[in-house]
Amino acid sequence: MIIFLAGSNKNNRHSEGMSNSHSLPDDTLPLKFQLSQNYPNPFRDKTVIKYCVAYKTKIQITIYDLSGKEIEKLVDEEKKPGTYEVEFHSTVGSWQLAINQKVESGMRKAKRSRYLENGEYVYRINAGDFSCEKKMILQR
Repeated sequence: MIIFLAGSNKNNRHSEGMSNSHSLPDDTLPLKFQLSQNYPNPFRDKTVIKYCVAYKTKIQITIYDLSGKEIEKLVDEEKKPGTYEVEFHSTVGSWQLAINQKVESGMRKAKRSRYLENGEYVYRINAGDFSCEKKMILQR
C-alpha cells in the first residue's frame, strides 16, 4: 500500500523514461519511502520499477545478480518528494564515442553491451536510512 499526504506542490509526479501509467493526483506526496514490485514480473526485455520518495535525499536503485554482482545502477541522484518510475532493460547494445580518445582514423568507438541470462535478479533502493530490496524474474 502506498500512503500519500495532500500537499500544495503541483509538480510531485515524476517519471524517468516513460509516462506514469498510474497517475496520482497532482497534490499528493508520499508519507514514506517505498519500493514497489517491478511490472511486468516475470519480464522479457524491459520492466518498470516504481518507487516513492518521502523527503529530498539521494536515491540509489541498483540491480544485482543473485551472487551480489552489480549489473546496473539505475538511479544515483538526489530526488525531491514524489513518486517515480524507472525502466530496466535486460539487453543493452550501443555504440558511443569515447571521450578524448582519438585514434588515427578519428574518434575511437567503444561498445557497451549486456545480455542477461534468464533467472532471478535483485533490485535495491537506498534512500537515507531507508533500504529495501525485491526480486524480479527475467524469462525470455
